[in-house]
Amino acid sequence: MTLIKSISGIRGTIGGFSGDNLTPQDVVECTAAFGHWVKAQTANPKIVIGRDARISGEIISQLVSNTLRSVGIDVIDLGLSTTPTVEIAVPLEGAGAGIIITASHNPKQWNALKFVNFNGEFISKKDGQEILDLISENAVEYSSVDKLGCYTQKDDYIQIHIDKILALPLVNVEAIREKNYKVVVDPVNSTGALSIPPLLEQLGCEVIVINGEPNGQFAHNPEPLPENLTELSSAIESNKADFGISVDPDVDRLALVCEDGEMFGEEYTLVAVADYILKNVKGTTVSNLSSTRALKDVTEKAGCEYHPAAVGEVNVVSKMKEVRAVIGGEGNGGVIYPDLHFGRDALVGTALILSRLAEFGKPLSFLRRTYPSYHIAKNKIQLQPEIDLDLLFSELQRKYVQQDLNTIDGLKITLDTGDWIHLRRSNTEPIIRIYTESDSEVISQNLARKIQQDINEILKSTNV
Repeated sequence: MTLIKSISGIRGTIGGFSGDNLTPQDVVECTAAFGHWVKAQTANPKIVIGRDARISGEIISQLVSNTLRSVGIDVIDLGLSTTPTVEIAVPLEGAGAGIIITASHNPKQWNALKFVNFNGEFISKKDGQEILDLISENAVEYSSVDKLGCYTQKDDYIQIHIDKILALPLVNVEAIREKNYKVVVDPVNSTGALSIPPLLEQLGCEVIVINGEPNGQFAHNPEPLPENLTELSSAIESNKADFGISVDPDVDRLALVCEDGEMFGEEYTLVAVADYILKNVKGTTVSNLSSTRALKDVTEKAGCEYHPAAVGEVNVVSKMKEVRAVIGGEGNGGVIYPDLHFGRDALVGTALILSRLAEFGKPLSFLRRTYPSYHIAKNKIQLQPEIDLDLLFSELQRKYVQQDLNTIDGLKITLDTGDWIHLRRSNTEPIIRIYTESDSEVISQNLARKIQQDINEILKSTNV
């Protein structure tokens, strides 16, 4: 059982004891601190909330809503929604902030509160630290009975979100509708079932949904990785569909499966979207250090410039604003299209991918073959409390001093061949993530094994 309080919010497993798991006490404590912080930022405090379909979501939503009202904040509740939909709603409602109740790709026993600012963007490290300080100082003041916040429900924001996507100049609605695509969607029993099919239907697609009951009883591990998408792959083939779409429970990550049941590759969602954008608008691109170098290849082929960022949406968004990127995101299927909003968004990613595919005129598997083929191995090791991570990374830097090293987020080692290794502490789990990439799957796995051996040797020799 786990509880993680970080600068981006609070995440944990349901049940157990306060301070060790995500209990009602922890939800109230963290929500009250955030609400207190928001009140200090605005004279008319209002917060938009929304949730994915997790079993615990309704309970936590009620706790969040009533806590915010208790500190004098008006609540606009979108109910079952998506992370990008809440992000869009915050500025449209003139709200001071938003809270998204979702644990993203984590299994059903997890839930979390994600905090966004008045722009509908994840709060900064500085803001997050201020909220953590409020929690530790127990410095929250609750409102008197005459100053309690109001509560309003709004259930039309998913359609507002879709309308804004369909109005984007680079979403080629007419071309997509002419194709009459047949699409299988796996929303893994969450709010993707309420958002992706309506978007596709309004784009003229025939939609087949599997695992479509938004009840939080995830039919499989909810992370949209190849090993979790076998049912989707089979459904595409049995229905003779043009392709398949999978999203995570809060609909900010997008994975595609080709017409032959083969994976398009989660890493290549952003690559394909960027390819389409750059064919229409020249500009810079951004992805995090753990994302495939295929984005850099596609960007430079278009005569444009690529920039890396630290892992985490807030870091990618910050870099995108700095370099005025026209497209960016993360290699986990997270597409950030600034012409809509600065947040990962599987809905806009879907519309842009379909635009590219419709203009391409060939099956999705053919489109995939037009991009460089790299293989990323994603591994992890448990982070024991006694491990001194800074010292461990320092020792690894000494070992690989002759290679290109990047330390803006953990340690990234780029070899002379262009292959790379990225090690970093997870923001959501007590683990060290180890990502490796090569144009050979075997080499990529070997790099992962080699760096894990290096880590074990350092731990044994230095007791870090």
